[in-house]
Amino acid sequence: MEKKSVLKNYRFLAIMLGAMVLGCLVGWFFPGVGPKIKPFGTVFINMMFCVVVPLVFASIASSVAGMKSRKRAGKILGTTVATFVVTGLIAAFIMFVLMKIFPPVLEAWTTFDTEEMGEYASISDLIVNFFTSSDFVGLLSRKAMLPLIVFSLLFGFATNAAQGPEGPIAKWLTSLSEVMMKFVQIITYYAPIAFFAIFADLVASYGSQVVEGYGRAMVVYYPLCFVYIFTAFPLFAWFGGGKGAVKTMFRHITRPAVVSLGTCSSVATIPTNMEVAEETGISKDVSEMVVPLGATMHMDGSCFSCVLKIAFVFGVFGQHLSWGQLIPILLVAVLSSVGMSGVPGGGYIGEYIICSIFFPTQMEIAFPILVMIGNLVDPPATMINAAGDYVVSYIVSRFVDGKDWLQKKLHKETV
Repeated sequence: MEKKSVLKNYRFLAIMLGAMVLGCLVGWFFPGVGPKIKPFGTVFINMMFCVVVPLVFASIASSVAGMKSRKRAGKILGTTVATFVVTGLIAAFIMFVLMKIFPPVLEAWTTFDTEEMGEYASISDLIVNFFTSSDFVGLLSRKAMLPLIVFSLLFGFATNAAQGPEGPIAKWLTSLSEVMMKFVQIITYYAPIAFFAIFADLVASYGSQVVEGYGRAMVVYYPLCFVYIFTAFPLFAWFGGGKGAVKTMFRHITRPAVVSLGTCSSVATIPTNMEVAEETGISKDVSEMVVPLGATMHMDGSCFSCVLKIAFVFGVFGQHLSWGQLIPILLVAVLSSVGMSGVPGGGYIGEYIICSIFFPTQMEIAFPILVMIGNLVDPPATMINAAGDYVVSYIVSRFVDGKDWLQKKLHKETV
């Protein structure tokens, strides 16, 4: 891969991280400056709060309304989606256990008046509030992110059923989605300045706790990604392909892993994944379904980061991560990582889902902290996500072509 291409793909990420680091330095050495420039960060956060509701509605509704066929529930699709969800749950559970053993934030940065939804609500109330709002006006609040997603999905299905993907409402939703994405792009140009101000204020206010917390988080996340590749991936390959699968998988997985690191994009890794899938002997109809879907739905690395983000902000606010929170955290991790990753702007939407469910009264503080973690873990997360698409093809092949599909391929090569 060309050096210029790698630099281009990581340029904005580098600028964002550079702005955050510079803000931390300013907050550390000139603590009086942080509170003075904080409004420059608040402006960005407020703009994102304003755009997120129409963005989520337009993106999800247009995606569903524009489906060319509603009969997509074939054997390959069903197995693929189920595998994505299961592997995502496994990844989220692993990170939850690690966060219990090795919490990233040991002491609260300060005392906040916060409220955790699951701490006071009954199970029935939790389910109701997760997916519905009492009226339409309630959907217009950034704190009702999950009910808005459900409404957007149903609106998209209704549009598709009533008028089809070429109907006027579907076309309008597509146009609205394009406009909102351009809106977000314009706002994002301001993000480095905003996060410089935000982290200057955070470090000025909380000092070494910020650096220590992020350091502990990265000490957990980066090694976990490489351990996952050499433990979970071989298990998945063996389950899907049986004898010889692990050796075959390791012989081919390096290419998509390197491409994903170089491009920082699961979508850009699709051609490489398709090539190695064909070389492995995976059926074309399987790879053509699994790999493109995986680029937008198979997000084990993002499930890792989602749980890490929740545990991190829990520690910031002095809240205890308990086993009673396991189910809600796993559900949010899978929804925000697996379900929302294919939606334009899905990264920021994931952060908003976390905030609206777990930190509704402290979104202004929680959101930039979550975004910072997302930027720090993006390269290894993308590698896990993209390279894992190829590994999932083994599992789907087992259920579609039989558990001995790889042995038949290897036998042909030896004949």
